[in-house]
Formats: sequence, C-alpha cells, structure tokens
Amino acid sequence: MPEKIMNILAKATGGKSYKAHKYSLDNRDVPYIDYGEDTIIWQRSAETKPTKNYVPLHDLSVDLSRQNFNLFSFFLDGSRHVYKVDDIALKKSGGTRTAIYPIIAGQIGIGCCKRENKRLHKALFEYECDISVPDIADRDGRNGFFAATVDKLNKCEDLSRLKIRFEKIIPYKTENVEQNKYEDKGTACIQDRMIEMEKDAVAELVRKGLLNQDNYLIKDGSLEYRPSKEEKRDSRKLMTFKNNYNWVLGVSKGFNPESCKDIRGKSNPGFIAELPLYHRTPVAEIKNLKNEDMKLAVWYVRLRDKDRTRTPFDGVVKVEKILVTDKEINEGMDSEIVNILSACLINERMPVCYGSDLRWANHIYPIFLTEEYIKSRYVSPEAFLHLF
Repeated sequence: MPEKIMNILAKATGGKSYKAHKYSLDNRDVPYIDYGEDTIIWQRSAETKPTKNYVPLHDLSVDLSRQNFNLFSFFLDGSRHVYKVDDIALKKSGGTRTAIYPIIAGQIGIGCCKRENKRLHKALFEYECDISVPDIADRDGRNGFFAATVDKLNKCEDLSRLKIRFEKIIPYKTENVEQNKYEDKGTACIQDRMIEMEKDAVAELVRKGLLNQDNYLIKDGSLEYRPSKEEKRDSRKLMTFKNNYNWVLGVSKGFNPESCKDIRGKSNPGFIAELPLYHRTPVAEIKNLKNEDMKLAVWYVRLRDKDRTRTPFDGVVKVEKILVTDKEINEGMDSEIVNILSACLINERMPVCYGSDLRWANHIYPIFLTEEYIKSRYVSPEAFLHLF
C-alpha cells in the first residue's frame, strides 16, 4: 500500500501522526454579513465632485447597454479549499516536552477569464496544493528543510495518480499563540499564498499590456494586497506595484456595514441599507490599518431591489479602487469615471444564477462563471483528504 502523506511528513519532522478526524475549514457559498472588526479609517471624500447623497445610475446604465459599451474585460477570482488533515505531536524547541499541533492543507486555484465578442475565455489559470505546519516542525532552522520535505511528499504514489503535487510547506507561527488559534494561523498561511498568486496574476496581465483605460479587471473580493518588504524599501518597485492596480476594481459580495461612515465619521450602516436600486453611494477615501502605504477609494452600488432579497444588504456590492496617481490621491477619482464604472457594474448583474448559488443577489455574473470554472478544476474533497 502506498505510503500516506502524513506518514512521510511525520518521519521528516520527527513527529507523531495521530490520524485525527479530517474536515473542511471552509464556509463557502453562504450569503453573509462580515461582522469582523472595522479595520478601515474613514478619511475624506475621494471623488472630484463630492456629494452627500445617493447618485442615480439607471439611465446611464441603460444608455451604455444600448451602446454595447463596457469597460470590464477581465475577471479574476482566487479560491482556496482548506482542510484540517491531522494532528501531529512535535517536540518543543530546547526540551523533551511535546505538544500537539494541527496540520492544515489546501488547494488553491487562481482563474482569470477574458471577455471577447460577448464570450468568456480562459486568460490564465494556476493551481497548486500547499501544506501549513507549525514552525517548530523545523526546530533547528535548517536551510532548505521545508523544500526538501516537499520533494519527499511529492514521491507519494497517490499524488501521481491524481496528477497533482505539493508546491510549498508554509510554517505558521506558534510562539505566543493560543492553541485554539493554530487552525486559524494555518488557514491564514494558505490564504496569504492565494493572495500572492492573485498578485502574480495581475502583474502578468500588466506585463502583457492587457489592462488599460478601456480594459479594466474586476477582482472578486477586497483589494487586500500589500507590497512586500522589498517593494516598500525600493520606491521604484513600490510605484510599479501600485501601477499594477491602476485598472483594477475589487468588488466584494460580503462586507461589514459598520464600515460605512457618515460625513462626521460615525458608523451609518443604514446609509447602505437604504441605498435605492441602481444607485451608488458617495466615494470615500479610506486607509487600511493593515496597509498604511495604500489609500483606497470605496463606494457601494445596489444591483438588486431590496424588496426581492432576504436582507437589505443583499444586492449591494462594495467597490474598491487603489488610488495610484498623484492626481487621484490629491483630488480623488473623477466622478464621471466612477459613474461609468458603477453603471457598467450594474450591467454585469445579468443573467443571474438563481438556484445555483445562495449569494446570487450579490453576484457579478462573469465572476460567478470564473468561480465555477475554478471549482471544476479541483480534486474532490474525498480524494484529496484520502491522501493523508
């Protein structure tokens, strides 16, 4: 019988596998409101014609639709399936006492579709499998240890049968971390790797000259990208990093309504709840506490009538744009451009995916198709977990 992944990993790290219950750590395809901490600070208006009121977009969206005009050509989605695959006992550094840690594994898919002549085609697709282990799995800090261990794992016959391989072992930190947070740390490592792959995908499109003022990219979710330490140290590399997102919008299906602020900077979730159909909110400049080097323009657009959705926040999407040029940073986004982008976004809502996805009210249809394409390329959860 072929040796399982956990047996190989236990031997390489000097640990003991407990053959623990395996299960998914994902909560996918369920509509939700993000009740997490408010991690953004409202700064000021971020458009050239500041307003305190909702902006109507129905007539503009109809006019653009009749002209077959749309600025969105590329649709990017990153997806990961994350699993707790085992518990492993490892000796703590500098002693003989052992502790038990979870082993987290994930499948990551990055897909980008391009629209040509009203049809979507694959622009790029990347897939990889990674494992996140406690950092003390390499107690001695041996150079190249994790890379060598990946090579050992990839000799597993079951991997060849499924035609997949592991790309990375990513250590998660254990020092000063509560035991019940280890799974979160491991999952965050897989998430961070997915974000890096998304950044690489955007950079590749920019290198090919495919993104410009007539060909924007919609990225599913928040623009949670951060420059690397090397990019922060080098001003030219930092500017290149920012310029990569000059023609990129982040569109989130889920968001924290408390992040919406009124003109006095106080939380006003009702402002989003009462957003009329085919309208947008004013554009606000925010500074993300996790990434103070970047300023973003943020606004909300209602795609669906709230009388036909479950909650007043269903049917509303959050839109983000990184402020790149000095003019954008100083004066905000051109309000006319914001209106055109928002109207184009409204026109992306049809056709819908009734019955296929509980998040239908917040879906941009090309993103839904991109998600479905990525999911179709995954190994089934049963087959993947059987590797361990």
